[in-house]
Amino acid sequence: MKLLPAFLRLVRWPNLVFIALTQILFEYCIYKRVFSKEIQISESFCLIVLSSVLIAAAGYIINDYFDLDIDQINKPEKVVVNSVISRRWVIFWHMFLSLIGIYCSIFALHFSEYWHLILANMCSVIFLWIYSTSLKKELLIGNVLISLLTAWVIGILYFSKYPLTNFPSSNYSSNQNVRFFRLAILYAGFAFVISLIREVIKDLEDMEGDRKYGGRTMPIVWGVNASKVFISVWLIVLITTLVILQLYVIQLGWWLSIIYCLFLIIAPLLYVFKKLFSANTSTDYHQLSVVIKMVMFTGILSMIFFRFYQ
Repeated sequence: MKLLPAFLRLVRWPNLVFIALTQILFEYCIYKRVFSKEIQISESFCLIVLSSVLIAAAGYIINDYFDLDIDQINKPEKVVVNSVISRRWVIFWHMFLSLIGIYCSIFALHFSEYWHLILANMCSVIFLWIYSTSLKKELLIGNVLISLLTAWVIGILYFSKYPLTNFPSSNYSSNQNVRFFRLAILYAGFAFVISLIREVIKDLEDMEGDRKYGGRTMPIVWGVNASKVFISVWLIVLITTLVILQLYVIQLGWWLSIIYCLFLIIAPLLYVFKKLFSANTSTDYHQLSVVIKMVMFTGILSMIFFRFYQ
């Protein structure tokens, strides 16, 4: 494996593209549509996106660094650390990308008004390190942390629109602000739940390596069947919420959006629900994980419909 492809694999470049796309769509299809703003490229926005991408890339790097032994069991053909890129360089790139990501946050946001967001990004770097070193092997807490950080991709953009000194402002309850808040909660909530489902499925997939190295993930502590029940409950919650949402959207006449959601979001989730309890091999769980990742992608792409409908 050549160096550049190995580095791109190390930082999970498709996931980084997904993060950037999520924030771009939220900015231009949700925020600017709700507030009827012209589509303009903002330097501050670009820096926020760059910051999110760099911090995530650093997180993926340090995760692979500490997961080397486990990955050599679960996915030996995909190992980059120490086989292509030395552990010393891996640590260097983690530190470098983390620092640049934090600096981008500082340059993007006025410290006096958005110091809490800069602090949150700093904490994200720390949390990703702690997750990789210990929390990933613990019951549920690591899954919840990653899901919260996934939702934060949208959360930071939402809070960047409201300086702390003016939040909540006197006109916060205006129709536009309320609608923007609801859409932010909708997509951040979707990101959290779908990420939590995928994290537990990945724990099922990686159970063999995790058990060998003392992991206490949900399938190891609670058992496979209990983990499947946990996943199925969240699938039911998510599918039910999406169906109820479509009943509301019907009143708006957004038929193209409804068809899209039914076939590209709800139907794949029903497929995962159906196949979950019959899955029993690492390959089975990997296939379910791929479907969930596809649903994450199609779910975020649904923001495009807000450009077409009022």
